[in-house]
Amino acid sequence: MKLRHIMFVGFASAALFSCSAPKKLKKCGENYTKLDSVYRVLMMENAKCQAQRTADLDKMKLLEAQLADSKANSNQVLNQLKDLSVISGSQAESIKKSLDNIGVKDAYIKDLQSAINRKDSLNMALVINLKSAVGNLADEDINVKVDKGVVYVDISDKMLFKSGSYEITDRASEVLGKVAKVIINQPDIEFLVEGHTDNKPFKGGGSLLDNWDLSVKRATAVVRVLQNKYKVPPSRMTAAGRGEYMPIASNATKDGNAINRRTRIVILPQLDQFFKLLEKPNN
Repeated sequence: MKLRHIMFVGFASAALFSCSAPKKLKKCGENYTKLDSVYRVLMMENAKCQAQRTADLDKMKLLEAQLADSKANSNQVLNQLKDLSVISGSQAESIKKSLDNIGVKDAYIKDLQSAINRKDSLNMALVINLKSAVGNLADEDINVKVDKGVVYVDISDKMLFKSGSYEITDRASEVLGKVAKVIINQPDIEFLVEGHTDNKPFKGGGSLLDNWDLSVKRATAVVRVLQNKYKVPPSRMTAAGRGEYMPIASNATKDGNAINRRTRIVILPQLDQFFKLLEKPNN
């Protein structure tokens, strides 16, 4: 019985072993396949990493070369800047000052433009008042105009003086009175009285030598009338003779000669206020 029992156990064990071996082998084969797949994936990843590492090394070498070039160029520029340090410093300081003054200069320009606009407005008002004062006199006898911001009053020779003389006529005295009334009402303005002649040689004789003398005498005659008869402050007036040397028409014709023989009153800009404007940026 024992022998039979032993034989039964042996046959049973062999049968069991013969049944489990193929399953284990199959399972091992499946594990191998999985491991092989993982291995191949890892090898591919490793190859990619190696390729990326090589590329990174190449880029690093390129960057190192570029950095070396940059350092060399920077050193060269620095050396050049050292040579130019005095000029560069001066220019930099000048630029800084200019930038600091931009705001001040901009405000100054605006103030100056505002002053010019005010002056233009006052000049136009002055022209209107003068034209209104002289009434319906023809333009060839008296002309009031503005040129480049300056007011001019041109009075013809035939209205003011006799030919070759510097004595004021009665009609001229009346016209000067109208002009004086407007000027007195503008106490801040100053003006210049200019005598002008044509280019014909002076033949009057006496104390006058030439057209220079005649033009000066005519200017001072007008100034004296304005001062003595119409009480215009003399400190606001200047008398000057221009002779024949500032014609406004051709002296080749009689009409041109008549136009050039004139007395001109020039309303002067207020120079003291103008200079104050110029000094403003330095305040």
